[in-house]
Amino acid sequence: MQPISFLNSPRMLRALGCAAATLIAGASAFAQTPAAPATSPTYLRDVLPIFMGNCSRCHNEQSRFVYNWLDYKTAYGDRWEIRRRVWDSYKGSYYKETMPIANSPESISLTDEQRTTIRLWVESGGARGEVSAATTAKSKTERIDAGKKLFTSICAACHQPSGQGLPNVFPPLAGSDFLNADKSRAIKIVMAGRQGEVVVNGTKFNNNMPAFPLGDEDIANVLTFVYNSFGNSGLEVTPEEVKTVRAQPADTTAAPAPAPVKSSFE
Repeated sequence: MQPISFLNSPRMLRALGCAAATLIAGASAFAQTPAAPATSPTYLRDVLPIFMGNCSRCHNEQSRFVYNWLDYKTAYGDRWEIRRRVWDSYKGSYYKETMPIANSPESISLTDEQRTTIRLWVESGGARGEVSAATTAKSKTERIDAGKKLFTSICAACHQPSGQGLPNVFPPLAGSDFLNADKSRAIKIVMAGRQGEVVVNGTKFNNNMPAFPLGDEDIANVLTFVYNSFGNSGLEVTPEEVKTVRAQPADTTAAPAPAPVKSSFE
């Protein structure tokens, strides 16, 4: 009778099989974990765009009952709770409700990579950072390309990547009679936000659009993209037009526009 080799014994084979399964599971989990950015995230460059696109409907300058995360000092002071709500609650390890609220448009659009960026920003010290140097668009095509990045980061969660909005919640930008009727009004809304009822393509909407801390170049770019997408009029908006509107007397019925940031989206 031949002796059984230790390496061929049932016990060893089971052990090797378990080890292989563990390695495969670990590799699979690693593959599903969003990669960390090459450098530590900063507020202005990495986190503010995420907040504008996914948190600003509640956490904005006009909010009375929650903190304004579009302001660095406020977000920095609340950073650990932000991490717990955006990351720990999402992963099921914190008892409070996740942010953004589960199944909201913002929650659906917020990616694991963006959640990871917020977590790493907090854990690495919550640096404010510097704004990326703005690249001035030299043509309408360049303005549309730059505006598409902004739209995807900031506007798409509510107005949807298709520009169709959400029925009875967020108005459409696609073929919008309200948008195409008055370019100066559109600039004012992106600059200072809007509250209250609005009628778009014959349908009433009553929601809140916050004011975004965007510079003249960014506002011109994102509106040029919207005007040249979704079946709209094809207009171009220039930084000079935005600057002119910004210099006009403030609308006393609207909240003051936040201080602009030159650009965080290059």
